[in-house]
Amino acid sequence: MSLKKASIIILIILLIDQISKIYIKTHFQLGENVTVFSWFNIAFIENDGMAWGTKLSDFTSLISDETAKLTLTLFRIVAVTGIAFWLLDVTKKKKSKTLIFAISIIFAGALGNIIDSVFYGVLFNDSIMQVATFLPEEGGYAKMFHGNVVDMLHFPIWSGVMPENLPLIGGKYFSFFDPVFNVADMAISTGIGILIVFNKKAFEEPKEQSKTETLDSGSHNNPT
Repeated sequence: MSLKKASIIILIILLIDQISKIYIKTHFQLGENVTVFSWFNIAFIENDGMAWGTKLSDFTSLISDETAKLTLTLFRIVAVTGIAFWLLDVTKKKKSKTLIFAISIIFAGALGNIIDSVFYGVLFNDSIMQVATFLPEEGGYAKMFHGNVVDMLHFPIWSGVMPENLPLIGGKYFSFFDPVFNVADMAISTGIGILIVFNKKAFEEPKEQSKTETLDSGSHNNPT
C-alpha cells in the first residue's frame, strides 16, 4: 500500500471523527443521552484524561489536574509523531498492506483525539447546561493543550443480574458494554486488534524483498 492510499484512509477517518465530534459538541448538552436502538445510544460525555477518564493526577497528589492534562496532551503528540515516522518507514520499505493499514488507522485515531486535546478548549465554550458555541466571543472553556476529548458512542448491548450459580459475579448486576467512546477510539482499537490477531500476516516480509534476500544469499554462497 502506498503512502498516498494510507493518507486517504487517514483523511477519511479524521473527517468522520471530527465531523461527528463537532456535531455532538454543537448540538448536545453535556450528559445528554439519546437512544437510537435498544443496544446503541448517543451519549455525550467529555474525557479529560486517558481511557475511561483516568488521569495522571489520580495516581499521585504531587501533580495537579492542569499539569496532568498538559502532560498527557504532550505525551500524545510525541506518541503520534512516533507513529507517523513508523508509517513513513513501512510505506517506504513496502511492508505488508495489513501492517500499513493498521498503522494508518491507529495514527488517524490518535491524531483525531489530539485535535480535541489541543484545540477544542479554545474553539468551544463549555457544554454544561448548554449547547456549546464554536468560537464564542467570551473565549473557550480551556487553554490551548487543555481541551477535553469528545465521546458519544455507547453500546449497552446487555444488562441484567447474573445467575446465582456463577462464581464471584453470581447474583450481581452486570452491564455490557459501559464505556463511551468515539470514532478515533474505534480506529485505534481496530488497528491494535489487527496487529494482534493478524500479527504474522502484518509483519511478514514483502515477497519481492524476500526473493531479493534469497538471491543475495545464494550469490554469497557461490563466489564463482
